[in-house]
Amino acid sequence: MSDPLAAVAGLPGVPEAVRSARTAVDRLYGHRVLRRRGPEVSAESALRGARASAALEGAGVPLEALRSGADGSPVAAGALRASAEIGRLGAIWRSAPRQALARLHALAAAGLVPEALLGRPRTGPEDGGPGTWSAEGDATAEEHAAGAVGALRRAQEERLDGVRPEIADVLGLGPAPEADAAAVRLTSLVSLITSPTKAPALVLGAIVHAELVTVRPFGSFDGLVARAAERLTLVEFGLDPKSLVAVEVGHHDLGDAYAENLRGYMKGTSEGVGGWIRHCAAAVELGAREATAVCEALQRG
Repeated sequence: MSDPLAAVAGLPGVPEAVRSARTAVDRLYGHRVLRRRGPEVSAESALRGARASAALEGAGVPLEALRSGADGSPVAAGALRASAEIGRLGAIWRSAPRQALARLHALAAAGLVPEALLGRPRTGPEDGGPGTWSAEGDATAEEHAAGAVGALRRAQEERLDGVRPEIADVLGLGPAPEADAAAVRLTSLVSLITSPTKAPALVLGAIVHAELVTVRPFGSFDGLVARAAERLTLVEFGLDPKSLVAVEVGHHDLGDAYAENLRGYMKGTSEGVGGWIRHCAAAVELGAREATAVCEALQRG
C-alpha cells in the first residue's frame, strides 16, 4: 500500500522541523506542574487556542473576556465549542472522520448559519444546495438531493442576519474549488486519515488543516473546523495526547506567514507544501511554549 504522506514527510527541511517541534513538545511534557495540574493546563490551552482560532477567523476577543463569557462574540463562542469537543471525538476521528468534521462544523457555526446547513458540506448546483453526512454513513444520492433542496429552502426562509458570506475567504485565499472538486478532495483526505502511515502526526495534522481551510467543504467557518481538526489529529495520533499544545496560538503568532504559507500550499509544489509543513512545525513549537508559560504561571501561583 502506498504511503503518500511519507513522501511529504521527507520534503526538504521537513524532517528537521518535525524533530524540533517534537523536542519542544517533549520538553513541555516534562514540566513538573503537569504531574498534578495537567487538566488545568489543557483547559487553559484550549481556551487560548480557541481565542487564537477566532482571531484568525476575523474575530479578535480579549482572553479574559472570552474566559468570563463577557465578550459575546458568536465566532469566538463557536471556536470554543469546537475546541471543547476535541476530547470527545478521538474515538471516531480515525474511523469516521466525516462524522467528526460534521460535528465540529455544527458546533463552530451554530447561530452563525441557518440550522439546516450545520455540519453539511457543499454540493453542486445540480443538487440545489448542501448535502449531509449521516451518522449512519454516507447518504444515498436521492437522500442528498432531497435533503439539499429542503435545506436550501429553509435557509432562504430563515435569512439569518448573522450570516457573513465573506467569512468563507477571510484569509484572502481566493475562490474555493467547485463543490464536486471539493468532494473529491475531501474523500482523499478521509482516506489519508483512515489509512496507515509512517508519517509523523504533525505532518498529517498539517495536511488536514490545509486541505480543510483551502478546499472549504462547508463554505462557512471552515477555518475554525480546520484548526480544531489539526489539534484533534495531534492528540489522536500521539504527538500531544493530553492536548496541551496551543497550536492555534502558534499559527496566530506567526502573523501573515499563516495565510502566505497556505497560499504556497495551494500551488501544489514541493516547495509550497514543504513550506506549509515547516510553518505548522513552527506553530507547534510556539504552541508548546504557550503551554509552558501556563505551567510556569500555575507554578508561581
